[in-house]
Amino acid sequence: MRSQWALWVLAVYLLLAAVVLMSPLSYGAITQAIATWANEELGLAGVRDGMVEFAANIAFFVPFGLLLSLSTRRFWIGLTAALVLSASVELVQLILPSRVASLRDVLANVLGAAIGCLIALAILHSRTRRRRAAASGTGQSPSATPSG
Repeated sequence: MRSQWALWVLAVYLLLAAVVLMSPLSYGAITQAIATWANEELGLAGVRDGMVEFAANIAFFVPFGLLLSLSTRRFWIGLTAALVLSASVELVQLILPSRVASLRDVLANVLGAAIGCLIALAILHSRTRRRRAAASGTGQSPSATPSG
C-alpha cells in the first residue's frame, strides 16, 4: 500500500479531467486571451493560441503520467493509458458540437504523460538510491527497509 496515496490522487485527477475534457465548453476564447496577453504584456510576439492550447494539453497530462507511473511502477502503463485515454477523448469530442477532435491534442497529451512518467522515474530512482544507501549504512538489506 506504499503508493495508495497516488491512486487516490489519480482518481480525483481523473474525475476532474473528465469534467474538463468532456464539457461542451470551447476553450478557444481562453487560449486566445492567453496568447494575446503573452503578445501584448510579455512581448512574446510569436505566441499564438494554438501554441497555448498545445502547452496546456501537455501540462494537463503530466499529472496523469506521473501518478499512474508512481502507483503502478510501470512507466509503459502510464504512456499506454495516456494514448488510449487521449484517443478516446478525441473520439468522443467528434460528437460534441462545440469541441474539435485533433491528433495534435493526442500528441500533446501523450507528450505530457511522458514527461510525468520521466518525473516519476526520477522520484522512484531517488527513493531507491536513498533506501540502498540507508540499508548499507545500517547493515540491512534494501528489502528489509520500510517503504513509503
